[in-house]
Amino acid sequence: MSVADYMTKKLITVRPETRINDAVDLMKNNDIHRLPVLDNGQLVGLVTEGIIQAALPSKATSLSVYEVNYLLNKTTVADVMEKQVRTIPADAVLEDAIFQMRHYKIGVLPVVAEGQLVGIITNNDIFDAFLNIAGYDQGGTTVTIKVTQNVAGFLAKVSDALAEHNYNILTLMVTDRADIRLIELHVDTTDAAGVKAALTGAGFELI
Repeated sequence: MSVADYMTKKLITVRPETRINDAVDLMKNNDIHRLPVLDNGQLVGLVTEGIIQAALPSKATSLSVYEVNYLLNKTTVADVMEKQVRTIPADAVLEDAIFQMRHYKIGVLPVVAEGQLVGIITNNDIFDAFLNIAGYDQGGTTVTIKVTQNVAGFLAKVSDALAEHNYNILTLMVTDRADIRLIELHVDTTDAAGVKAALTGAGFELI
């Protein structure tokens, strides 16, 4: 799974000279929370709702409404944008994007290919990717098997046990919980009782 598979490709961008008020309107009108900043087609910064909020005068300011509006009309994206922007290649694996976002505590990564901005990946894109990988919207039955022995062919045996009853595995995920390894299967049937019977009958322990 690459970043390109799950990134947002439809981009709305601004230029450094864009006024803050116009950037805010763009975000509101398009229901987005960040804007890449391009200059001559090159990524030069990133502006987000949080960055703009931090740049606004405090509610405790002594400025009048007219003075605040004048200030905002004079302030451009270049005045407040984040210039040191972390990016990720489009062909990077999704896990690399997740690691960077967690490690640097950021919610978005612009995606680049051959030096050009081709998309962005955000927290919501990561959530969508997880739901897709888990087969959340595909229906069927989800069961969790406890791996009781670390032997070659364990998954093949699971698959065979289901195939004997004409069940197919749509997706699977392997997780470790304390000292227990678990396999979560998403099977292509709503016959949950039948799936459980097929697996327990073959000697597998279900959680």
